Amino acid sequence: MSKKIAALVLPLILLTGCAATQGPNGKTTYGAIGGALVGALLGSQMDNDGNRDTGIIVGALAGAAAGGAIGNYMDRQEAAMRAQLEDERRRNAIEIERIKDDTLRLVLNDDVSFDFNSAQVKPSFHKSLDKVNQVLGHYSSSRITIVGHTDSKGSESYNQSLSERRASAVKNYLSGGGVVVSRLNTLGRGELQPRDTNDTSAGRSRNRRVELLVQAIGS
Repeated sequence: MSKKIAALVLPLILLTGCAATQGPNGKTTYGAIGGALVGALLGSQMDNDGNRDTGIIVGALAGAAAGGAIGNYMDRQEAAMRAQLEDERRRNAIEIERIKDDTLRLVLNDDVSFDFNSAQVKPSFHKSLDKVNQVLGHYSSSRITIVGHTDSKGSESYNQSLSERRASAVKNYLSGGGVVVSRLNTLGRGELQPRDTNDTSAGRSRNRRVELLVQAIGS
């Protein structure tokens, strides 16, 4: 991008980003800036009348608007999840983390969600999943990838199967609660992605989990 175009585009990026409504984590502005940069790049290739400068500027504006909208949407969805699951977060039953501007991660901790070696969601955890369902139903422009994880006890093949079955169990519960099946995908990671040591009971407990990756559609 030439210095001339940079001088024209950067103020648009900054103005569009700052004009967007920011959530508690300030994610919206980053989405607008990132979208503007991508839009400018695409615009430089898509201008049909030979005026590449105009294409870059229009692309930057469109990209900034799209990025800002996604960031704002995810800000609101994150806030709704945190409010709805306040009790679960306090009890460490569910963890909520914004891992990217367009992606929210919910960690369902094993001790409260499944019995040992079981792929059936505990009845006592249904109320918590109902709360998740309520938010996902309201924010319908999100897709959800459900990922099962285990500790390293037992064979790798058994752990892989268990992680897949647990992810499917959560998918079935969410779809039974009203989330459209086409929005839900499942993966099993078995023992391959620990987040703590498998040498201690506490570490193994942290590794046994199901994660929901909630991502804005169109991002």
